[in-house]
Amino acid sequence: MNSLRKVTLGLAGFGTVGGGLVEILQKNKAELEARAGCQFVLKTVVVRDPSRVRAVALPEGTRLSTSLSDVTDDPDIDIAVELMGGIEPPRSFILRALEQGKHVVTANKALLAEAGEELFRLAGKKGVRLLYEASVAGGIPVIQTLKESLAGNRIQSVEGILNGTSNYILSEMSSNGKDFATALADAQARGYAEADPSLDIDGHDTAHKLVLLIRLAFGVDYPYSQMPVQGIRNMDSMDIEFAREFGYRVKLLGRVRRTEKGLEAGVFPVLVRHTYLLARVGGAFNAIRIEGNAIGSLFLHGLGAGALPTGSAVMSDIVAAARGTMPFNTGFAAPLHTADIVPPADAVSSYYVRFMIKDQPGVLHALTGDLAEFGVSIAQAIQKGERDDGVPLVLMLHAARVQDVQSALDKIAARDFLNAPAVAYRVMD
Repeated sequence: MNSLRKVTLGLAGFGTVGGGLVEILQKNKAELEARAGCQFVLKTVVVRDPSRVRAVALPEGTRLSTSLSDVTDDPDIDIAVELMGGIEPPRSFILRALEQGKHVVTANKALLAEAGEELFRLAGKKGVRLLYEASVAGGIPVIQTLKESLAGNRIQSVEGILNGTSNYILSEMSSNGKDFATALADAQARGYAEADPSLDIDGHDTAHKLVLLIRLAFGVDYPYSQMPVQGIRNMDSMDIEFAREFGYRVKLLGRVRRTEKGLEAGVFPVLVRHTYLLARVGGAFNAIRIEGNAIGSLFLHGLGAGALPTGSAVMSDIVAAARGTMPFNTGFAAPLHTADIVPPADAVSSYYVRFMIKDQPGVLHALTGDLAEFGVSIAQAIQKGERDDGVPLVLMLHAARVQDVQSALDKIAARDFLNAPAVAYRVMD
């Protein structure tokens, strides 16, 4: 007879990640019981369409429902798991579950980034856990690493590849010479990208995740609405090739660092030197680099999506809640206050800039003068042979204020020797 105490689960959402979680609950049953010291019972799964055939069978005795209240209002259920995605109804579901005194596990980075403060406050008031390991980087345990393992550190910076779709596209462009449209279509065919990939390729998925990492690393709220975001939509293969010539790879990074004036953060395509570990992360993998004043540099790498990797992260939260340990849900005892934010225009970065110019004398002299007017200097220049749309001229700029670089580019935009607007990307120092 099994003498282990019973922990009852309710699940809202039975898609890819939900299916992975259910598979892990059944496949790793003995291991989970040994680690958690309890028996997990999945009582209720809420779905939109109970008649739909699913790849993973539910455990015997689990009921399908279409009503979220069958989880939130059931006194037998100890832990509510939200894997629906989106803002509503997940927000209402989580609020109700917390009000009922249930621990909640979610993978919903968009909800936590945009409305997390309300949820964390209620969880703290009710003395229950709101856990979200699967919300950032799939199976990589970055949430618990920041919340617990690095609690003895003053975090200096966090940067990483947080979106597997964009990384797959950039990897295919860099390693296999594909153009953006072909690489995106390939990602969609492989299931790495949605039919509408906007959240991924425009950088907003990465921005949601970066907001969560900032809370955990620095104990402050950086409003999502104030986060500067630049995606990779329609990136030109020419810039991928030039980056390689300079010894760089292009990666979409979420980045935050502590400065004397506050936090400097954002999401951008960045040229990363090919010898750095981040530059070597290919395909749909994710990676995060954390700098702490005690630990130094820490690098985490692994699958950032998928049924089993993400289901594994959800399961780790369920085990943590079942064990009964009660670290603070945000990783900090004090309530979060709004971050001191370095205005994006005042951030400092080196830049890669490409111009498509007419083949005429005096162009480089004029560009140098326009840049110098705003205190921006050139570190390196490469001019290539003429193409149908002009002559590519690539400049690597020394570190300068973002506003100064933009002001110089705005002035240059009026020059009659340009055939197209300049392309500008940041360079990792």
